[in-house]
Order: sequence, then C-alpha cells, then structure tokens
Amino acid sequence: MLLLLLFQTPVPTPTVVHIPERMPALFTLIYVGGLLLLVLLLIISLIRNRRRGIVVAAAVPEDLPKEVKKRLGSTSTNRGLRALRWLFIVLSITVFGFHYYWAQYAQESNERYQQLSYKDLRNRRLSESTLRGWILDRSGKLENALALYKRNPGGNIVREYPMDQQMAHLFGSDRGDPGLERALFGVQSGALPEAWDVVMGKTVQFKGNTDVRLTIDRELQQAVVDQLKGKHGAVVILNPQTGEVLAMYSEPSYSLKEVEDEATWIRLEANERDRPLVSRALGAYYIPGSTFKAVTMIAAFVAGEGEKQFTCSGGGYYAAPGANVIFDDAGPGEVHGRIGIDKAFEVSCNQYFAQMGVHLGPERLKRGAQLLGIGTYDTPVEALRGRKQPEIWNASTEAIKRAVAPREATIVTGKQVTRYDTALMGYGQGYSGQMTVFQMALAASAIANLEGKLIKPRIEFDRAPETFNQVLSPQVAARLRSIMGLVTGGSSGTARGVFAPVKAAGINTGGKTGTAQKVVP
Repeated sequence: MLLLLLFQTPVPTPTVVHIPERMPALFTLIYVGGLLLLVLLLIISLIRNRRRGIVVAAAVPEDLPKEVKKRLGSTSTNRGLRALRWLFIVLSITVFGFHYYWAQYAQESNERYQQLSYKDLRNRRLSESTLRGWILDRSGKLENALALYKRNPGGNIVREYPMDQQMAHLFGSDRGDPGLERALFGVQSGALPEAWDVVMGKTVQFKGNTDVRLTIDRELQQAVVDQLKGKHGAVVILNPQTGEVLAMYSEPSYSLKEVEDEATWIRLEANERDRPLVSRALGAYYIPGSTFKAVTMIAAFVAGEGEKQFTCSGGGYYAAPGANVIFDDAGPGEVHGRIGIDKAFEVSCNQYFAQMGVHLGPERLKRGAQLLGIGTYDTPVEALRGRKQPEIWNASTEAIKRAVAPREATIVTGKQVTRYDTALMGYGQGYSGQMTVFQMALAASAIANLEGKLIKPRIEFDRAPETFNQVLSPQVAARLRSIMGLVTGGSSGTARGVFAPVKAAGINTGGKTGTAQKVVP
C-alpha cells in the first residue's frame, strides 16, 4: 500500500515564467528584420535591372539611332523609375540616419543635446518612474549613504541627499549638464536590454536601479566643506597610489532640492559673481602661481636637467632685452645666490624657475606637461577653447567620464612664444595661467606615486587602477618627494609654519605653496 502511495504522489509541474516584455521584443525583431529584407530586395532589384540592361519595346524599330531609342517607350519609363527608387533609398537612409544619430550618438557627442535633454518629458517621466539605486560612500555602509530613498510624512517615497550641498557639484541635478547621478542611473540606449536577450529569456540586469559605491570618504568630504565655508575655491583629494577621489568640493555650492524649482535654477544660473552652479574643482581656470613650479620641476627631471644651478641676484633676471625684470615676491631684497633645484623649490625662487623655463625651452616644457595630461597648444586662441577632458578618468562608462570631465588645463608652446613668455611659464605665470584645481592635484599625485606613475582618477570604488602615464622613474619620484618635503618641513620652507604641528606629530608631508597676481574687477 505504501508503494502504491509513492507511485501516486503527483509530480510537481515546472513553473512557466511569463515575461511580459517578450512579445513586444519579438515584434521589434520581426519589424527590424522585415525592414532590412525590404531594403535588401530593393537593392537587389536595382542591381539586377542595371545588369540586365535596358529592354527596348518591340514596337520600336531596330534601325533607329541609340539616342532616339533612349527617349522611347519603356526605356524612358524605366530610367525614370530607377531614378525615383534611388531617390527613395537616399531619402530613407537620410531619415533613418537622422533618427539613429539622435537616439544613439547625440547624448555622447552633442553638447547642446546634453544640456537640453533634461527638458524631454519622456526622459523625465521614465527617470521619475524608476527607483534609482542608492549611492554609498567608500565604506559601503547604509548609514553613510550619500543618496537614498525615504518615505515622507505624506507616505510618498522621495529621493534624499544627506549631504545635499556637499555633493551637489558631483551629483548634479536634473537640469543643466549631466552630473554623476544622471550618468550612473540615466536611461540610456546602451543600458536598455536588447530585444534578442529578452526574446531568448536571458537575465537582463537594468543598471538604473543598482546600488553604487563611490570612492568618496563622507567624513573627509565634510571636513573639506567646513574648511572652505564662506570662501571661493575648491579642494581635490586623491589617493596617488590608486587614483581614488577621496573628496572633491567647490564653494559656493547649491542645494539639490532647491534647484528642483526652475525659478531657483534660473536665479542661480544668472549669478555671475558667485557662479554657484560651476564646479571650481573641475570647470574653473586659475593662475597657478608657484604651485606650477612642480610641473616645471617634473619637466626638468624628465629632460635630465634636474641638477642645473642658477643664480638669484638682487638685480633680478632679464629673460630678454627690453623685457620686464623678474624678481622674487619680496623684490630686490630677496636674494638666494647660486642655488640648485632643491633650495629653489623650498624657498619658491621665481628667478630660478624662470631661468629653468628658458633653459628647458617650450619643447621640453611641452613634454613634461603632456605626461601630466596638460594640453599644449601653438596659439593662445587654441589654448582658450576650454575642451572637456573625459579621457583622463578611469570609469565604467563614457557617460560617467563626461559627467565628471574637467576642463583641460593648457599651456602655449608654439613658435610665437618668446624667451620672456617661457620664463613666466617656468614659475606659473603668463601662458601657464589656464590650470584647474583638479589638474594641479594630478601633477602632485604623479610625484606622490611610489612608482612615478600618474594614475587615472576614479570615483567608482570597484574599478581597478589604470595608469595614464609613466611620468618619472621610482628613484626620481622619491627624489622629488623629498624636495616637496622641504616646503613643509625644511628650515626655510614656505609652509613650515602651517605644517609644524603635523611634523611634530611625526607625519611625513610635502607640498608647494603658491600665490598669483590676478586683476579682478
């Protein structure tokens, strides 16, 4: 009896998973296949007719001249039909190409499209109807989330930003240029499941609702915000060994919640004095002043001229006859004598680095700058174009690279550059005045890297490090780190007073101070 019961035990029937998207996806494939078949048949018919030649109607006498035959009967008719068919094909390809461009490539290559895409109601509704993933800081802990969902008192689920103003320039809003959040969770053609995958029942992961872990350290970001409060400026903090962006902030900032109101957005955009919508870390140019001496020093060692000595005198340095004399910040009273690059960097000697710039010349300065990702151009007009530089980033998608792309820092190294121009560039003035905070952080990180590499910056935590350039040998990088250490810890270092407590705590530091003269109306 027991055996009979076992035989009668019903076998579970397999569960059939119904995929509602499968039928529309199948129709899409049928439509695309039919369209391609139609185009193929049309092309084949044109080719066959062209090979077959023109058949002249039987009623046309054979002894007529060819010029007359071409104008009679089916000959003329067929020629007209062929012309119409070719016109139809050209128009179809044009219309299809137009739509394909706007659907597939415009969001990557058309800046105007990117600026206005947030106004597309379809994109807005699709974005709002899909819950985005949470954005976590480098700890990966939910309590340290930088963007999350909460239920408000009215029972609605709303997007919350615990560090609203602190992360505004990085995340970006749904207006203006795409920020990091729109790049991570935006509805893009490349992120949507392929019709074939849906029809075949493959598992399709939609990236738009996947949680993302950033390299940002929440506590460090807040510390940077506290330091910059009430000022105009920016801070970028990188891990030079891995390229991780630990903190990046621009002040003045704005509120992500407030700019949901269009009137507030327009008001902030019209504020030309404070420019709160502009990321000063990525998009504002600064005259670097003496901080650029780190770039000149790198160029000198790359060229094998790192041991060169020059004289700093009370009479100053004349780069060329008739040019303005170059002094140090204290004027004729600041004299350092004959010094090498170690002492020159420690005391920030303008005369030394002006002479080093002239000694290296535009071509060798150009080589050092290019290794650091600085753009080098022949004319000032080219250098002022403000090209975005997405290729400097290590990111999983082109959209993320574009969202955090810095303005390209530039110098001018063309034939029109004079000895005096080169001297000014050597210590961070003149044609080297197109630097971003982000770029200067990259220059410092190449020296700080133990292998002398410039590691591509990254903001996604799970990305493996990528090298942008091998800038220096490990031995030379170590030498330059010791030179930068003189600025913060040397007996004459320009930052020794500020870093005295840090040195007393036994922490090794290095850096470069810098001041620059800029007329501001």
